[in-house]
Amino acid sequence: MNSPPLLLLQQSLPPISPTENLIQVKSPLPVHNSTPGARTPASSSSLCYIRACAGKTTRRVGRGGRGNPDDYHATLTALNSKGRFPRKSLGQHYMLDSEINEQLTAAANVGEGDVVLEIGPGTGSLTNVLISAGAFVLAIEKDPHMATLVSERFSETERFKVLKEDFVKCHIHSHMSSLLASIEPSSADSRHAKVVANIPFNISTDVVKQLLPMGDIFSEVVLLLQEETALRLVESSLRTSEYRPINIFVNFYSDPEFICKVPRTKFFPQPNVDAAVVKFKLKQPAHYPLVSSAKSFFSMVNSAFNGKRKMLRRSLQHICTPMEIENALGNVGRPATSRPEELSMDDFVKLHNLIVKV
Repeated sequence: MNSPPLLLLQQSLPPISPTENLIQVKSPLPVHNSTPGARTPASSSSLCYIRACAGKTTRRVGRGGRGNPDDYHATLTALNSKGRFPRKSLGQHYMLDSEINEQLTAAANVGEGDVVLEIGPGTGSLTNVLISAGAFVLAIEKDPHMATLVSERFSETERFKVLKEDFVKCHIHSHMSSLLASIEPSSADSRHAKVVANIPFNISTDVVKQLLPMGDIFSEVVLLLQEETALRLVESSLRTSEYRPINIFVNFYSDPEFICKVPRTKFFPQPNVDAAVVKFKLKQPAHYPLVSSAKSFFSMVNSAFNGKRKMLRRSLQHICTPMEIENALGNVGRPATSRPEELSMDDFVKLHNLIVKV
């Protein structure tokens, strides 16, 4: 006979011990079960509740204040409430340390009245901190079970909305434009939202490529990424094997900053790699590098790196003649024998404007 989902979950998760946690937190979250159907009276400052197991586990979050932090106990309780297993296919690794969520929120300077996009809220631990900081949170959650969980958890606050969609397929620009207009229509054109998210490592590049060109909507994007990816996006330099088109893309649309490292022990289940917090301060469209066409610019850059060991006069000869490329490189201040890893973003911008006719 098959075991019930809750029993299977309890067998697959580490045991919950009152004295031994996966990590140490300053204020462990107590679990109080109430009679099924009973309701804890809400004070005027209460904003949200989380339902758990047979009864209800309640945690109050005061406006502008901090409730009990989400920790190992709270995460397992939330997963138990839906009989859920963390799904590897969705890259689900839940944050167990509220201090990391505080650092993500602080890195984006989230404050009262901010509009924040969160990708993959999971059990709502980061959401909780963002709402407590005074933000309105729009969350995108692909897993319908987790979307239901956070929807129930924050059902009593008007500062939260969750969309059951796959982020890499949804029309986020349209969603955010409508949201900003509805919250403050008189100044929607001058307002910018922020992105704060602990995203699945397997969609990091897709998320970065989708968000960074949205400087007309977002001012800052703060992400918790795999450490190797974070370092490659922020610190890769010329003439290294890690220097790729994505580095040019990141610096074209933003000013990236490595904030801090996050040990793998802060997650459940524990991934095989450490993570890091990265902040991208988005450039406004008027401040993008001056190219005649961003599409043709990145097409040229990708063509250059497709033949990474080739000289540019060979890999770009489908655009113009090798002699024209050599002359253009001379005008940029680079040798005729230059390869793509030897050119900075500004060099590529100048080269594009010299050889690409749009």
